[in-house]
Amino acid sequence: MLNGEVMNVTFDEKQPIFHQVADIIEDDILNGTFRVDEQILSVAQFSQLFQINPATVVKGIGLLVNEGILYKKRGLGMYVAADAKQKIQIKRRDRFYKELLSNLVNEADKLRLTTGDIINMIKQLRKE
Repeated sequence: MLNGEVMNVTFDEKQPIFHQVADIIEDDILNGTFRVDEQILSVAQFSQLFQINPATVVKGIGLLVNEGILYKKRGLGMYVAADAKQKIQIKRRDRFYKELLSNLVNEADKLRLTTGDIINMIKQLRKE
């Protein structure tokens, strides 16, 4: 994955980069790139890959350690926790509900869309 290559990632200015690093690692856990009890890339590898400061990577990984998604094996690196996938899904479902659905319903109310209208729109998107 690394071999001296640089990953072309565009970071969003609206969110701290270390949060985005944590999200990228979470995505890799959810899609199976990193599996349970498997070692993730080192801080140096991540910082080289994304062309960012190692301290930023450390903060992002630290978030995931604090949430129990990653754990440290002393002298070896960071590994994916047994229930990491479930923790990420729960966290993201909560964020989806609080942020995205809340905003969607507020906007739908402004547009006077019914629940049925919203459901039909979602069904149409799922077909595409």
